Amino acid sequence: SKKDDGMRFVGRDRELKKLNELYQEEEFQFVVIYGRRRVGKTMLINEFLKKKRSAYYMAVEGTSKENLSSISKVLLAEKNEEFYMPEFPDFESLLSYIDHLCKNTDDQERLVIAIDEFPYLAGSYPAISSMLQSHIDQCWKDSNLFLILCGSSMSFMEEQVLGYKSPLYGRRTAQFKLHPFTYFEARQMLSGFKVEEQAVLYGVTGGIPEYLSRIHNDWSMDDNIKKLFFDESGRLFDEPGNLLKQELQDPSSYHSIITAIAGGASRLNEIATKTGLASSGCSAQIQSLITLGIIKKETPLTEGIKSRKTLYTLEDFMFLFWYRFVRTNLSGIMRGIGETIYEVSVKPQISHFMGYIFEEICKQYLYLPQIYMTLPFPTGEFGRWWGNNPKKKRQEEIDLMAENSSEAIFGECKWRNEPADVDILETLQERSGLFHYQKQSYMIFSKSGFTEKLKLREQEEENVRLISFEDMNQL
Repeated sequence: SKKDDGMRFVGRDRELKKLNELYQEEEFQFVVIYGRRRVGKTMLINEFLKKKRSAYYMAVEGTSKENLSSISKVLLAEKNEEFYMPEFPDFESLLSYIDHLCKNTDDQERLVIAIDEFPYLAGSYPAISSMLQSHIDQCWKDSNLFLILCGSSMSFMEEQVLGYKSPLYGRRTAQFKLHPFTYFEARQMLSGFKVEEQAVLYGVTGGIPEYLSRIHNDWSMDDNIKKLFFDESGRLFDEPGNLLKQELQDPSSYHSIITAIAGGASRLNEIATKTGLASSGCSAQIQSLITLGIIKKETPLTEGIKSRKTLYTLEDFMFLFWYRFVRTNLSGIMRGIGETIYEVSVKPQISHFMGYIFEEICKQYLYLPQIYMTLPFPTGEFGRWWGNNPKKKRQEEIDLMAENSSEAIFGECKWRNEPADVDILETLQERSGLFHYQKQSYMIFSKSGFTEKLKLREQEEENVRLISFEDMNQL
């Protein structure tokens, strides 16, 4: 069936290539892989382990005895020997057994040991990090062992494995933080749909590989969204709730914060007012959600991180979709009228929801190597800009902007059903007058192409570039 198409290994070519390069170097490797849940870490590891001598263990949230017993079986099974004991009496014996394997590898293919969900193992047996460090220093670093530690708990992996306070600090030879797929990577899993539908499906799944793999290429886009979100048994019906429960102690106030942001509150005081939480507590919880990759903090591109104009938006598009459209309709969906809710009140708003997603897709497009090469100057960061227009005494906003000391690019992204017209370029040029760069370029991205009048302006003005969604999909 076409469904299996989703489960084949796609994307992550760069990471896989790098892992295989490290494997070819005949020396000790300690690789750390982390990223939010469902982003495809385990798929990547399993793809890498194919046809290699390896022991893979996924730690469980349980006792240290349970983890020790299971990891023992995995390691001993790798040798396929009738070993005289079914498991090691303690972790020290287990690690010493790996020492023994390391010393006797001359005649054998190198061994890869992968521990997935390492934070669970460390949670059940906190001394494991120090013990690993001591075995790396005393024995493994001179062997050709290939060790992988992987985890979904971002704060744990960044602080307790990679952080300088961690016993393992400075021991890793490579690290990979896996991000959700871009629209251009996600398209590989959505071959059965028109490009606009691919963009919407990318938006509602947030580019998370595991969610994309649940999409049936032989169902309509609407049916897929209804089955995933608007049906009590759907895969994503309660997904944000499950994710927050796994990561956070008391999810209820986090739910309120995300609901407020999804509903349009973007400044700290607005969020605090809407949720009824004190600003200080609210700020700490927002920080946790930033670490998890759910919220992002934005400042206007031309201002530093300390700017007073800070806004908070949802970085995770699936959360944005769920909190905006599913959470507000939970009781109706539970009563079995999810399909009607989708048709009547959600579907008409999808185009508006996509405006925000389209800005991100445009940014991803500009970072594609073959497009980046053609930009007027090598840009560091693309971002949004907002601020005051002193002449007109009003707030202005620019969707996309990049700058260096003397040049700037200004961009506008339009996800609309009619072609973009000259007024969009003129507004953008007028807003760019708030800045003083020697050289300014303009880019307009449009879902539905451009009017003849605007195309004429592109021919007349060499610093204007029009990019239709169709052009973006020709790559």
